Amino acid sequence: MRKESVVKQDKAFVGLDVHREKIAVAIAVGRDAPHFEGVILNRPEAVRKWVHAVRRRYAQLEVTYEAGPCGFVLYRQFEQLGVSCRVVAPSLTPMPAGPRIKTDRRDALLLARLLRSGDLTSIWVPDAEHEALRDLVRAREAALADRVRATNRLRKLLLRAGAQPPLRVKPNTRAYQRWLASVQLPYPTQQFVLDESRAAVAECQARVQRLEDELRRVMASSAYAPLLAAYQCLRGVGPLTAVTLVAELGDLRRFKSPRALMSYAGLVPSEYSSGDTRHRGALTKAGNAHARRVLVEAAWHARHSPRVGLGLERRQADQSDVLRALSWKAQKRLHARYAALVHRTHNPPKSAAAVARELVGFVWAIAQHVPPPSRQPLAA
Repeated sequence: MRKESVVKQDKAFVGLDVHREKIAVAIAVGRDAPHFEGVILNRPEAVRKWVHAVRRRYAQLEVTYEAGPCGFVLYRQFEQLGVSCRVVAPSLTPMPAGPRIKTDRRDALLLARLLRSGDLTSIWVPDAEHEALRDLVRAREAALADRVRATNRLRKLLLRAGAQPPLRVKPNTRAYQRWLASVQLPYPTQQFVLDESRAAVAECQARVQRLEDELRRVMASSAYAPLLAAYQCLRGVGPLTAVTLVAELGDLRRFKSPRALMSYAGLVPSEYSSGDTRHRGALTKAGNAHARRVLVEAAWHARHSPRVGLGLERRQADQSDVLRALSWKAQKRLHARYAALVHRTHNPPKSAAAVARELVGFVWAIAQHVPPPSRQPLAA
């Protein structure tokens, strides 16, 4: 009886090295060295059976694994089974010194030991509906990248063939499209490649349009609609930028300060300081690259003098005086900051990145004035 009561009080810290087909399992209990349990299949039924078997031996379970291509399906399964689970950032996992030998067994043992010692950094895990919204946003980003590549291939083909538009005809205009439709290359095979390249660009453009239409439909019925509208009070933040921020950053109340959000977005400068020497370098770029990209794009609007144009006035029409005041304060501060940085550094891209860091502070402030959603972000 005494032995059984002791076992029931034990807490097992479980490290998982997760792959598409298999999961390596290691367990740390008490002060004993972590031990390797073995490998199980990465299938819901296999995971459920393993949890039930381990619960017979330990009173409590705490599980961890590193974020990766397998997503958060395993995390949600553990939550449904009543098991505490933490998804951790691989880039922030402490690595031991010594021989660089990497195996699934070693990785699982390391995670179990670090989980027990409290040296792991958890990440925010979106719910399933929020992750679906994020997938849609990232699908649009991928489609935009595909369109750029297809367009570049088309232009390189024209350049190799010596086909150039008239001097005053600019790309991405109707005149350019009319000229492109009139181009005839000397060889049938070359003309075939041109036609296929044009079709590829048109197909990519159609895909981008379909995804953007779906995003706008989702935004209209989303529980995050008030937050989406509030973000658009800021100059340079339109519907697609706002939905990207919501999808990638989630509820900003989990950040205690704007500085924490800046770090999450990778918009803080790197630093190397020792003694009396202090050196600040380029941005860390250690956070969410998708959010960072749209924030820098929005920051470029700070190069213009503060004003409330027709589009911004329309977006602010139904917003509170507090949000409109924040928007105007942001315009004045960001424009002054951009002008001062460009004057000092003569480097507009670097200045825009610095302004994006300050823009994050206003995004955070706006989020504090919007009530949290009462349901899932996507309508059923």
